[in-house]
Amino acid sequence: MKNVGIVTDTTACIPREYVEKYNISIVPVQLIIDNRTYRDGIDITPDEFYALLRQAKQTPTTSSSSPAPYLEAYQQASRNARSIICFTEPAKFSAMFDAAKIAREVARNTLPGITIEVIECSTAAAGQGLVALYAARQASENKSLEDIIAKSSEIMSRVNIFAALDTLRYLARSGRVPQAAAMVNSVLKIKPIFTLNQANPRTVALPTTTRSAMKRILKLIEKEASGRKLHIAVMHADAPETAQELQEQITTQFQCEEIFLTEFTPVMGSHTGPGLFGVAFYTESAPD
Repeated sequence: MKNVGIVTDTTACIPREYVEKYNISIVPVQLIIDNRTYRDGIDITPDEFYALLRQAKQTPTTSSSSPAPYLEAYQQASRNARSIICFTEPAKFSAMFDAAKIAREVARNTLPGITIEVIECSTAAAGQGLVALYAARQASENKSLEDIIAKSSEIMSRVNIFAALDTLRYLARSGRVPQAAAMVNSVLKIKPIFTLNQANPRTVALPTTTRSAMKRILKLIEKEASGRKLHIAVMHADAPETAQELQEQITTQFQCEEIFLTEFTPVMGSHTGPGLFGVAFYTESAPD
């Protein structure tokens, strides 16, 4: 039995092979499409989801997070670990952090003797996935709970996310950006690039083509990398060819300690829509 088990959710966009290799417990977030409920990653695949999204009569939504799936994940992780770390996306984005904490309180009775720490990530999507994956690797080396929390928090502070949206239409439909912004986006055909810094999203560039958006993302990586080795996830929402090209460009231009391709899971893609592509990464060593 190892010291620490890792729990996170499907918003983290961790490829299945890594989930299985490092025995990460994944909480499926529920999606509601045309009044039917799906468990992300269980009842629906990304390909199936994006096909439904294009045809959906209503904007897909994510259901309010229940503590029950987290409690189930804690029970699963406790079979092989003496303590548990659960990583969630920022509380400002969803109720998952609160649900995970409620489940922890319930687990005090159902899982006596198991220490559970719930950590609200300052990053999201594949950025959260990189943090959880780092922690899982540390756990596989049987590092202590305190050591994994400290090192994961330090990694978290260095994660960068840059992603280009193909359209603002889905964000507008979800109420996350004004309809006027989506109209401007449609008329000008811009591909806005956003970043996420300490859970605060902001736009960093407004290229007008996919090609120029890719070049800008590469420039942004170069600025942050400063010649250091990268741990990097290339993510996409139903845009595999674009993401593959971006991955090839990154592999050519930068020193990558690791690089992998991952799909934006349906729970994330329901807000961004198809066509998104981008990166989440951190450098091998902290900046001086």
